[in-house]
Amino acid sequence: DARHWDRVIVPMHDPLRGDNVIPMLGSLNEVDDLWLAQARHDFPRLAEAATPRIALLVGGPSKHWSMDDAGFRIALTGLVEAITAGGGSLLATASRRTPEAWRAMLRSAGAELAWCDDRDGANPYRGLLGWADAIVCTADSVNMLSEACATTVPVYIIGGERLQGRPRQFLDAMLASGRVRTFDGDLAAFPVTPLRETARVAALLHDWLETVRPTVG
Repeated sequence: DARHWDRVIVPMHDPLRGDNVIPMLGSLNEVDDLWLAQARHDFPRLAEAATPRIALLVGGPSKHWSMDDAGFRIALTGLVEAITAGGGSLLATASRRTPEAWRAMLRSAGAELAWCDDRDGANPYRGLLGWADAIVCTADSVNMLSEACATTVPVYIIGGERLQGRPRQFLDAMLASGRVRTFDGDLAAFPVTPLRETARVAALLHDWLETVRPTVG
């Protein structure tokens, strides 16, 4: 109950509201310019990949996202075809939610990098965000999409038509804002404004704390 707290931070797709509630678009994360610079420093070899570097962030099916193997194969094939036609490289990473069948597809997709599990070495996820010229993200994860949108590059969504529930509300908001687009075979660049909700929420809390801090002396 929000009345037990001075301030409550919730995603906008959560219905909780009140004078002490701060709604945020998506989720809080660490991604900012310094974080991205550190990621590039930590994964320098990704700079050698052909440009434009297309980062593919892959999650997995959930109660809100009903993507099946056939649907993922179609989406992946379309992405590979787009990169082949336009040039550049595919840099892909899976997550703990990614089905084994999808991992096998990633391994055989001809990607310049396809990280599927710890057998492939250190997870290059941070490096992909840092070095990407564009990001393609499955629609299942609000956290993953929020981090992708905190970068300075275009973000494309695959499987958004299969998303339901509260995450769907978040995706609709991002599509409406123009920060993300549905991948339809076109990876053309478009202007973006990074989604930096952590800094915005922190500023609100800072200003509020200044008004309630006890006066000394």
